[in-house]
Amino acid sequence: MSIVDQLRHATRRDRVFNFMIEADRLQPDVSHGTILYVEDLSVSFDGFKAIDNLNLYIRDGELRCIIGPNGAGKTTLMDIITGKTRPDTGSVYFGQNIDLLQFTEPEIAQIGIGRKFQKPTVFEQHSVFENLELAMAGNKRVWPTLFARLTAEQIDRIDAILEQAGLIDLKCQQAALLSHGQKQWLEIAMLVVQQPRLLLVDEPVAGMTHQEMDKTAELLTGLAGEHSVVVVEHDMDFVRSIAREVTVLHQGTVLAEGSMDEVQADPVVQQVYLGV
Repeated sequence: MSIVDQLRHATRRDRVFNFMIEADRLQPDVSHGTILYVEDLSVSFDGFKAIDNLNLYIRDGELRCIIGPNGAGKTTLMDIITGKTRPDTGSVYFGQNIDLLQFTEPEIAQIGIGRKFQKPTVFEQHSVFENLELAMAGNKRVWPTLFARLTAEQIDRIDAILEQAGLIDLKCQQAALLSHGQKQWLEIAMLVVQQPRLLLVDEPVAGMTHQEMDKTAELLTGLAGEHSVVVVEHDMDFVRSIAREVTVLHQGTVLAEGSMDEVQADPVVQQVYLGV
């Protein structure tokens, strides 16, 4: 590596390290009760408008379900919030004070927004407990755990999260041996241990048994309050079991919003999504 390349690498490394220190000071201002502001958002791909002047507000501590047909813009919206995709126009604020469009994807994760994709990604060759230990070690708030053993307080926190996720009896088991549903819960637990203020969860019950779906519903509703939770899901029975408020997307914009009963009774929603 040339000296120039070494300097460039050091600059990137120092930026990441310094940001991890500063991120603790970046606390979202939720004095108005809202954790996420998405306003006038639009983005196009090769002439196709995936998001079209979309407005969305998530209250601090709420559990919100987002539904809509394929191509409605659900994944693109999540990509924009987490910094994976940049919009053409509009704004996305974490609290009133943090402009998410100014940060990179890893920085947004450090600020306090966690995302779980549909397919679980865990460290299969490690135990359930070690998965949370590794997740915690990557958290800006416990950076020293990369270089030292966990404290008793950190071990207790991991155990408490595993208890909440229904995995405490499997803490020593290799993650590869877990069922599909258990891997989903483990990945959610790995996010929770990093203490995000906002959790974005994509199709958490795909491929689950009814019993696993019930336990997932219990887990997500239990997380709401301490965390704000946004769930993107196609299974209407599951949405109905957890929904406090539902947002329906269609053609990149908000089609309807309200309780599950209100959304289901909306004639436009019935026509374009529910097939009534």
